[in-house]
Amino acid sequence: MRARRPIIASAVAVLSLSLAVAACGGGNDSGSGGGSSSGKTIALMLPEHTTARYETQDRPHFESMVKSLCPDCSVIYENANQDASEQQSQADAVLTQGIDAMVLDPVDATSASTIVAKAKAQNVPVISYDRLVANADLDAYISFDNVRVGRLQATALEKKLTQDGSAKGPIVMINGDPTDNNAHLFKQGASSVFSQDGVKIAKSYDTPDYSPANAQTEMQQAITALGNNGFAGVYAANDGTAGGAIAAMKGAGITPATRPTTGQDSELTGIQRILTGEQYMTVYKAVKPEAEDAARMAVALAHGDPLPANLVNQHTNNGKTSVPSVILTPVAVTKANVASTVIKDGFWTPAQICTRAFASACKAAGIKGS
Repeated sequence: MRARRPIIASAVAVLSLSLAVAACGGGNDSGSGGGSSSGKTIALMLPEHTTARYETQDRPHFESMVKSLCPDCSVIYENANQDASEQQSQADAVLTQGIDAMVLDPVDATSASTIVAKAKAQNVPVISYDRLVANADLDAYISFDNVRVGRLQATALEKKLTQDGSAKGPIVMINGDPTDNNAHLFKQGASSVFSQDGVKIAKSYDTPDYSPANAQTEMQQAITALGNNGFAGVYAANDGTAGGAIAAMKGAGITPATRPTTGQDSELTGIQRILTGEQYMTVYKAVKPEAEDAARMAVALAHGDPLPANLVNQHTNNGKTSVPSVILTPVAVTKANVASTVIKDGFWTPAQICTRAFASACKAAGIKGS
């Protein structure tokens, strides 16, 4: 599910990574005693805990790959808990400690440019992770095709609405956090599909922090304004906002299965809702390769080496510069392909998904728990 990468540069990347590992001292030195002076320190700065993937997927896969590539390297981890000011303070702290590279997933795509400027003033390279930092002198960017994410969500919702006899909606849009550049891209992609196909948007909201509680309040407001029968489906930016919208529908006495709802991130609860029919779809973003490729880039930059050339597959304009980028390919997931996507890749196991409450739904979908 990765984006296609240029093949001709793979030998260069292997050599670059070999040099990086050699620079770490190779071997299995734990970092104590002699030979540890070549170890590099990398800061991984994630934005929040609300979205489950950051703690369960991004962080462990990143740290594991760094250790695999460079046993003598260390990772300083920070999570800003959706607080841009806290992330600024965390960045100041890690820069004071002394780091060799920073991987930054910004809480606020605009104000995070200050973090990048401070890092660059200390000659610390910065990789923008998952969310693009605007107007900043970045060394690299890695994410998914986020406009495509929105298109996938909208296309899947339209298909289901057509099957249900409500091809033109109307729908409610529960968009993402307005401070996140990705949220704008999701909305852009989805809106382009809805506009092209004449789907009516009855209500639209931007959801601070992607908070399920905020999404629930927004959906309650929409139901109050439109009535229980005043909408045919819900575009929700991710699985958290989908959960909030579905909770609001349940609270109003609406059966969620009758109002198809989109999502994103393939969170465990989102997959379980899909299997029971409460949520129609999610978008699977293969976080493991994203985190591992970010680690590959970070190790190289920490050692002063060029980016692995077989990873970079395009450049992204962030308002200041053309940033070398790794853009991966998202996949739409419905009940029909849960087994061939998130389970096949080991993103979630049948045992994790098919707990007692979801055993019958798993059985109906042909998924065997343990």
